[in-house]
Amino acid sequence: MFPFSGSSIVKTMIYFDNAATTFPKPRTILPALQNAVLYYGGNPGRSGHTISMKTSEKVFEVRKKAAEFFNAEVENTIFATNCTHALNMAIKGVMKSGHAVTSCLEHNSVLRPLYALQKNGIITYNVADVMGNDQQILTEIEKNMRSDTKAVIITHGSNVIGKIMPIAKISELCHKRGVKLIVDAAQTAGVLPIDVKEMGINILCMPGHKGLYGATGTGLMILNDIDPIGTLMEGGTGSVSNSMEQPDFNPDRYESGTANTVGILSLSAGLDYIKRKKPFEIYRHEMSICQYVYRELRKMNRVVLYQGDFEPGAYLPIVLFNIQGMTSMETAQELSDNGFALRGGLHCAPLVHERLDTLDIGGVRFSPGTFNTQAEAVYFINTVKKIIKNQIVKTSIELEEYIPLKIIFNKEEEAVEYISYSKDKTSSLEFTVGIKSKLLKRITLLLCKEYSETTNKLVVGILKMER
Repeated sequence: MFPFSGSSIVKTMIYFDNAATTFPKPRTILPALQNAVLYYGGNPGRSGHTISMKTSEKVFEVRKKAAEFFNAEVENTIFATNCTHALNMAIKGVMKSGHAVTSCLEHNSVLRPLYALQKNGIITYNVADVMGNDQQILTEIEKNMRSDTKAVIITHGSNVIGKIMPIAKISELCHKRGVKLIVDAAQTAGVLPIDVKEMGINILCMPGHKGLYGATGTGLMILNDIDPIGTLMEGGTGSVSNSMEQPDFNPDRYESGTANTVGILSLSAGLDYIKRKKPFEIYRHEMSICQYVYRELRKMNRVVLYQGDFEPGAYLPIVLFNIQGMTSMETAQELSDNGFALRGGLHCAPLVHERLDTLDIGGVRFSPGTFNTQAEAVYFINTVKKIIKNQIVKTSIELEEYIPLKIIFNKEEEAVEYISYSKDKTSSLEFTVGIKSKLLKRITLLLCKEYSETTNKLVVGILKMER
């Protein structure tokens, strides 16, 4: 199942959480990590001795490889610790004043820097609703632009619902208005083809540990056709050390402190793997798994899906769902207990969930990787069916003074209504219950089990159905 793994726990799990970080990594990552520790342990760009120089050469090789992969200039390819770091450098480097436009699909790595800048009185920003088609997206973004808009900061693809943004068209709009385009490629780098020059992206930000298959603690900020931006931090660069000013040339201007050499060399192996596999083939494989899962989940009455048109090219290989009567965290825990690794919750993207009306329950995210198989997807679907079938109510219902008289069924295996009477039977009260009931919203199947006189509760659970 896994190219390499270290624990028995890992070996028993089927990993469908690749939108968080890809796992497992290609086999070639391990020798890259080992070589970095064994042979390239010098501090790059800091010393003139052989070990430092050889390490610097290796780091440059990776920088050149990444630049070629995204059609960027080598010196404008900046190493970061992760995508959040890259986005903070980009946003805070560009937005020293003025107005920005972002979208409802954004991760907190975009939303929180913008919020902090606005809270401190430095900038203002608007959030565009980009849940429509391409033309509606463009109209919405342009509607939110102002005369002082400096940048549009937008995801290439949502980490929650996988919706892909028309970046090239957004770029045309931005350049027509003299606005810079900053793109969050956390979910698309290595999965979709990205050419910063052809697509007109001013700043591209990405992690190294997701679709690029590098180790954690790696990321890239790529500058294209943009004047120097402000720095997020200053410090030692190994260059012009006699000056108190940060170097004014790239990449040194944005790379203070010792580089993550081990992570950077792992990124080199990840890029090699992607070039061999080809992003299109990776995307096609992952989407085929997602489309199967989407179709099968759609057949289940108690599953809610949030992507109405799940077609290749419109979405990334991500499926968001919930099981009615359960929170996303409860579903994710059930799946974990059955050997599957999926993420439930808000995925650090609250505005998407607000838009989907899932802020209270979150969503369960299914995101396969290049090493997942169709057989694993079939096993996953069968497990979801089992969870739904075995969903047991482990709670009690406050009935106040009412005692149940009978339960009315409208179809096999689902009680939708029961009628209860007060203890003295002088008055009656009718309750409508079921999957979406506010009163019993977490009850998917009702059957009277016992009534407690002392606690005045009706205990319910899933029993063998008898009319």
